[in-house]
Amino acid sequence: MTLANQPALVRAIGRWTFTALVINSIIGSGIFGLPGDVARYVGHAAPLAYLLAALGIGVIMACFAEVGSQFREAGGPYLYARETFGQFTGIQTGWLAWLVRLTSAAANANLFVVYLGGLWPQATHPAMRAAILTVLLWLLAAVNLRGVSAGAKLSNVFTIAKLAPLAIFILVGLYFYRGEIPTGWQAQPMSNWLQAILALMFAFGGFEAALMPMAEMKDPRKDAPFALLTGLAVVAFVYAMIHVVVMSALADPGATSRPVAEAAQQFLGPAGATLIVLGALISMYGYLSGQFVSAPRLIYAFAKERDFPAVIGRVHERFRTPYVAILLYTLLAWLLAIYGSFIWNAILSAVARLFTYGVVCASLIALRMKRPGADAFRLPAGWVFAALGVGFCGLLITQMGRNHLLILLVTVAVALGNWLIVRRAS
Repeated sequence: MTLANQPALVRAIGRWTFTALVINSIIGSGIFGLPGDVARYVGHAAPLAYLLAALGIGVIMACFAEVGSQFREAGGPYLYARETFGQFTGIQTGWLAWLVRLTSAAANANLFVVYLGGLWPQATHPAMRAAILTVLLWLLAAVNLRGVSAGAKLSNVFTIAKLAPLAIFILVGLYFYRGEIPTGWQAQPMSNWLQAILALMFAFGGFEAALMPMAEMKDPRKDAPFALLTGLAVVAFVYAMIHVVVMSALADPGATSRPVAEAAQQFLGPAGATLIVLGALISMYGYLSGQFVSAPRLIYAFAKERDFPAVIGRVHERFRTPYVAILLYTLLAWLLAIYGSFIWNAILSAVARLFTYGVVCASLIALRMKRPGADAFRLPAGWVFAALGVGFCGLLITQMGRNHLLILLVTVAVALGNWLIVRRAS
């Protein structure tokens, strides 16, 4: 059976499921260590850093909202770049996005085992660690193979489950520490602010994954802007309130790598710390569940556009899911999780995101010129948003180290090889 006459994917993802997928794609492991990192950079001025990061990512998400509303097929940033700037840029962007999706899943799976080891030390032993990673990832594969509705519903459940302990932490913390937020901000070097915002940008990132299964969205034109902007509002509020509670509970949030758990222990005792550990486990596995809905659709789109072997674009006749793409994604994420560490995968995940964001922001300008009458959401002052988004990404890219750039160059080289192969074949 060729890709042209195989069953179509099912449009089963509605507005609120789309919104939950955005939230689930952003909130993963980062928030449980983030307050300590931001406090080390800018001290008591951290809430302002959250506001600046939210404004920056908001500009980028607004550009994604307009660009994404013009497409009804799977692929996300890869498809947008390919349609706007051609095959070469599309493949480069797609490989960077694919690198992020694989390594972010592997990083979260690894950190899941680390947190589980706090409750059950045997979990971190090599054989048990491998067994846990195998069950975690292949169980999600089995759920998603049976239909996008099942995978999306599981993502919805985890979105609610991960927000519940965070909401308890915020409400109880504000009750105990209302009005006791430290003041006395001290001026910080510009480099500290940029590093803090860069860390927060990665914590706010991931939303682009929710746009990859666009071929299974009911109404992308209307739902993409709503889901992205609603998701940003929820995440920004949750992140900021968590940091306010941590600042109120701990004299020096930057002195610990587990600021949320230690803050919970201050006002809820050992049971509170355990609640946060369980919340972290739910959050990380929930993040993984969202990735399994989104990420396989990226390489499915590659195959559909003939940039990958056609077999990867196969759709299951009964379940109508891209089953080969799901299996390949699971296998590669599992291998990275087994053979890599959290930080190794996290660095790989971080390197490509800002480049992808910059390309999509630039796509807004190009698409307005190519498709002036497109039936799409139109962002007011869209050209200004696009220019600000590109500039913002470019500014933060200057904060990347040599290791980040080296990994980026390797990925670009692989993508170049991919482009040369498909160019000769066409």
